[in-house]
Amino acid sequence: MNKPTPETARWWDKPLAALDAGQWEALCDGCGRCCLHKLEDADTGELYPTNVACKLLDRKNGRCTDYLNRKKWVTDCVQLSKDRLEELEWLPGTCAYRLRAFGEPLPDWHYLESGSRESVHGAGMSTRGWTISEVDANELEFHLVDRDL
Repeated sequence: MNKPTPETARWWDKPLAALDAGQWEALCDGCGRCCLHKLEDADTGELYPTNVACKLLDRKNGRCTDYLNRKKWVTDCVQLSKDRLEELEWLPGTCAYRLRAFGEPLPDWHYLESGSRESVHGAGMSTRGWTISEVDANELEFHLVDRDL
């Protein structure tokens, strides 16, 4: 294994614009919360979280089961990009992409900080254990949850 150089060590602390494609993808903490359905109040625009996950989400691991082809199966899947982060107000407040876009550090439970992909789940920040698939859900209104987006 190569010893990290100053250029490669803690690359996740760099501004998002400085990340290469692989680093961008690796920034995802695997919480899966961006793949949860939200309801929007037509009058106020306020968003309400549900416990209903996209059919492609592996709710145990917080990962898409067909990431490369997801737009084929879920046509309205949102592609995260560096230039769209500010308009995606529904991203979780703990989302690594959102945090880094605003110059904030990653939380201690993020795998890049902790060294373990399990730490997001252990911290209770993922979809593990409290969500259902949209395949099994009926009306979203019956699945509202009291959780932060």
